[in-house]
Amino acid sequence: MVVLHSDHNTCKKSCILSAIMTQIGLTLLFLGIAAILLLGNILRADIVALMLMLALGLSGILTPQEAFSGFGRQAVIIMLSAFILAEGLRRSGMTERLGTFIIKLFGAGERRLIFGVMAASAFLSLFMNNIAAASLLLPSLSGVARRMKISPSKLLMPLAFGTILGGMATLLTTTNIIVSGLLRDATGTAFTLTDFAPVGLPLTFAGIFFMVLWGRKLLPAQSPAQRHKEEEESDDLLNTYQLSERLVRAEVCASGILDGMTLENSGLREEYNLNVIAIQRGKSTLPIEAKTVLRGGDVLLIMARAEDSIPETLKDFLNVLPSGEWQQDYLSTPDMKLIEAAIAPRSPLASQTLSEIRFGHKFDVKVLAVWRRGRSIRTRLADLPLEFGDGLLIQGTEKSLRLLRTEPGLILLAESAPSTRMTVRGWLTTLIMAATLVLAVLFPEQIAEIMLSGAVMMVLIRTMSMDQAYRAIDWRSLFLVAGMLPVGVALNKTGASTMLADAILSSLGGAGHLVLLAGFVLITVALTQIINGAAAVTVIAPIAIAAAQQVGMEPRSIAMAVALASSMAFMSPLGHSVNVMVMGAGGYTFKDYARVGIPLTILLIVILLIVLPFVIPLG
Repeated sequence: MVVLHSDHNTCKKSCILSAIMTQIGLTLLFLGIAAILLLGNILRADIVALMLMLALGLSGILTPQEAFSGFGRQAVIIMLSAFILAEGLRRSGMTERLGTFIIKLFGAGERRLIFGVMAASAFLSLFMNNIAAASLLLPSLSGVARRMKISPSKLLMPLAFGTILGGMATLLTTTNIIVSGLLRDATGTAFTLTDFAPVGLPLTFAGIFFMVLWGRKLLPAQSPAQRHKEEEESDDLLNTYQLSERLVRAEVCASGILDGMTLENSGLREEYNLNVIAIQRGKSTLPIEAKTVLRGGDVLLIMARAEDSIPETLKDFLNVLPSGEWQQDYLSTPDMKLIEAAIAPRSPLASQTLSEIRFGHKFDVKVLAVWRRGRSIRTRLADLPLEFGDGLLIQGTEKSLRLLRTEPGLILLAESAPSTRMTVRGWLTTLIMAATLVLAVLFPEQIAEIMLSGAVMMVLIRTMSMDQAYRAIDWRSLFLVAGMLPVGVALNKTGASTMLADAILSSLGGAGHLVLLAGFVLITVALTQIINGAAAVTVIAPIAIAAAQQVGMEPRSIAMAVALASSMAFMSPLGHSVNVMVMGAGGYTFKDYARVGIPLTILLIVILLIVLPFVIPLG
């Protein structure tokens, strides 16, 4: 009987061990599939997170309560509240005033202006989402750059980097909030609102001074947004958007088939892929309208690809002319302007084509070119799906400009943003924000309740409506975080985090705490350049915390290191949405980000490894 009982216990243990290994294997398999989907950009990060959450629940690895626990986490409530609070602060007018004041205070010369831009963006990102902070400063910054004859390519990357650096010094950054929640799950304690400041602020200052003293020399000298000479503004834009090589001048032959025909009936676009962007009749430039009647002697400025150049069949009706001095005379007149705009974050225009949204009809404009990922797209634009961060070169009137200003999905460049007058409600909103932050510092255990209360108060005093509050929330980020947080639960529950931590520790061969810290920092930084930082820390943080606990290291130190490393998204535009946002307007390429971002990242890693052990002893 004793032997049978012993065999039964052995079999039972073997079955339990097999079940555990199966769950670990499934968890790692699901993570591997998710990584492939994210790295290959096959699906959006938020849908991948939801699929991963469902897979962990349906496979039985997590209970339904555990699988959907992300939606009830404190981290998600803090994020939701932060979006609403930031929108309220923006509507109050205070952030615009502060940002513009800082830029004007330091804005005398390229070096001082870069310092002012980065200081303003870093300061604003302490309280609001990085994208929101950049969106707020971008229009006025472009106007300042034009007036001071400084290329926007010298300022827009510092603007983006400033928001990322400022986010390191506060809890109110998505990755910091996630890591704080995972730390609470593992140890029972989370980071407070000010815990990141002693380490994050030195990193912020180091990043700013690097860009001011050296990084600015690595930035490209020109961009599609560059407008150094007021009198040659349209020439610069056309050259930088590379339109010159696609433009042809042609004269309408008198008594030809096009003489007396309306533009919409000419078939030039539909049949021959020839896009008429200007019509000159005598000394006048005519508006480009469907009902415009062509006359013999009219000179047309036509944009077309080389393979779509004016065919032989049309040369009996159109006389091709030398290029001539068409830029200033044709495209920028007292009645017609060249306007630059960027597709804003969470813009409803993204993923839609110009023809689908009837862009030209809605705003009475013509889109001449799109700047995307370092190259100009100039033809067949009507069927091109727009993307976040695209720069648009637009031709329109003063009325068109006023209409474009009303579109929240666009950020107009190279103009001063209309000033927002501070009202009593604006001052009250600012007071609510200040009180919320103070109370969150004094009572860190109730930070979610305090921040949500502040958000609700802003709605109650009518800083914004409830519908506007909903629109202020970045639901993609929220679902991404809610979907990824249960991954940490699965890694801890199955023992996968412990197993992976053991593998990492054994590979390091008993190296010291600082080496372990550096290893996780490097892994996080590398992963953040190619996938969403929130997804990266959700996987890495539980493993790092488990490794720290096994070797007697302070879990808070390694958790903070992972959180801050995930913000070092400087080497690639894919590392952070704010990099994508300025890419088109600044005319940046992947190489530009690597040239500036690699030395900046190395500097910040070194400073992090020096400063962090003094603030939070490694143990």
